[in-house]
Amino acid sequence: MMVHGTIKASPRRSDYKESPRQWIVFEKMNNFIVEGGGTINGNGRPWWRNSCKINRSLPCVGAPTAVTFDNCLNLRVANIRIKNAQQMHLTFQDCVNVKASNLRVIAPEKSPNTDGIHVTGTQNIQIMSSLIRTGDDCISIVSGSKNVRATDIICGPGHGISIGSLGKNKAEDEVSDVVVDRARISGTTNGVRIKTWQGGSGYAKNIKFQNIIMHNVTNPIIINQNYCDQSESCPEQPSAVQVNNVVYKNIRGTSASEVAVKLDCSKTFPCNGIVLQNVNLVREGETKAKASCQNVRLASTERVSPLCQ
Repeated sequence: MMVHGTIKASPRRSDYKESPRQWIVFEKMNNFIVEGGGTINGNGRPWWRNSCKINRSLPCVGAPTAVTFDNCLNLRVANIRIKNAQQMHLTFQDCVNVKASNLRVIAPEKSPNTDGIHVTGTQNIQIMSSLIRTGDDCISIVSGSKNVRATDIICGPGHGISIGSLGKNKAEDEVSDVVVDRARISGTTNGVRIKTWQGGSGYAKNIKFQNIIMHNVTNPIIINQNYCDQSESCPEQPSAVQVNNVVYKNIRGTSASEVAVKLDCSKTFPCNGIVLQNVNLVREGETKAKASCQNVRLASTERVSPLCQ
């Protein structure tokens, strides 16, 4: 399929009554290519205005994902621009063997829940040479995803590159064999993040973040095994999604906050096999940054600043 010119979504929310969570969907396609240099415009502003994150008096309801690939095999998506999605921009769901390259995914920094590329239940996916500037995660990787490789990514603004959230509502979630290599992350709330809820089970394991430059990132390196999205504290749970064998290598840049490395892990299932190698993060303005580490088993550290005490 060749996309030329611009495909623009209807601004009328009532047009989505039959499919309120999806706009353009490719389902059960094998050996399929989408390219062409054109633009897919989700025309998301009517949805953003009615989001509970923008207007807290409104109920929280989902909005459509602009482009969804569902249960596809041997898929290539290249040279496409996706902008102003109603909610998420591009989702790969339960796909196998995906190459996504030379994508431009763009939405305003304040647009709610506008993840750039969302990977769920997908195996053997490469995301390459892409620019992502949105109001939420540049790339989000969630349960059932395995062998995910993201290389040469420009990210920001947004919420960074995230694995998770995992384990919500006591779910068993699994993500493994993820590599993020050569990325520039600027002006984001997080840099590289692993996010899990208490009470869940499963694992996030065999993960490598390497060759990454950060600029003015609020949480450059963060593992949060005690994620809680409510104002009052969440009750402590006896189970957790286990976080094992995570490597941070050749990461440098500036933090917008004092705590540049935050590893907040579970008392019951501490983070295990964490490697920090050649990490140099300073506070924006070149003042000294700090590391905060709880319930972490470090496998090795080499040339790391700031370092957990």
